[in-house]
Amino acid sequence: METKKQSAENATVTDYIADKRPLLFGLGFGILFGFLLHKGGVTKYDVIVGQLLLTDFTVVKIMLSAVVTGMIGIYFMKSLGWIKLSLKSGSVGMNIIGALIFGVGFAVLGYCPGTIAGAIGNGYLDAIVGGLAGILLGTWIFAIMYPKLKDGILQKGEFGDITIPRLLKVNDWVVVLPVAALIILLLVWIQNAGL
Repeated sequence: METKKQSAENATVTDYIADKRPLLFGLGFGILFGFLLHKGGVTKYDVIVGQLLLTDFTVVKIMLSAVVTGMIGIYFMKSLGWIKLSLKSGSVGMNIIGALIFGVGFAVLGYCPGTIAGAIGNGYLDAIVGGLAGILLGTWIFAIMYPKLKDGILQKGEFGDITIPRLLKVNDWVVVLPVAALIILLLVWIQNAGL
């Protein structure tokens, strides 16, 4: 027969494992995402540069496919009550700072955060040395500057936690389905154009 102490220890272990489950799911999906990025070819520097030069649309095709899949999946799970969206409020200032950091890193190294993780997994030296160092350095600089930025530029043009359906005051699917259809039509057009 189990004592109270053993029961408490077992409950603690169970709670600890349950608390880590989202992290394990995140790790698993991250590995799967990296694998799919690799299989799609977007962890290669030449493919990314080709996208920036508008000669290779592999990245656009993969990202638009991911947007459609994610958008439909998230709102399907939300409509079934499986998940609840926790939106962060945004601002024009946050978008500008984020775009600058993302754009400079992308232009200098030729990788975005997702593709750099895949390229590191592939063992590409430029991604390991330049990319990993850039991510760590950029994060450190932003962390140092954050106290000054948070009450300044990051608050400029604050628009809250709004979504397009909320803004239009319509059901989510009134926006999701037409946007998904437009993205799919765009993907078909890109494919038929040979881009």
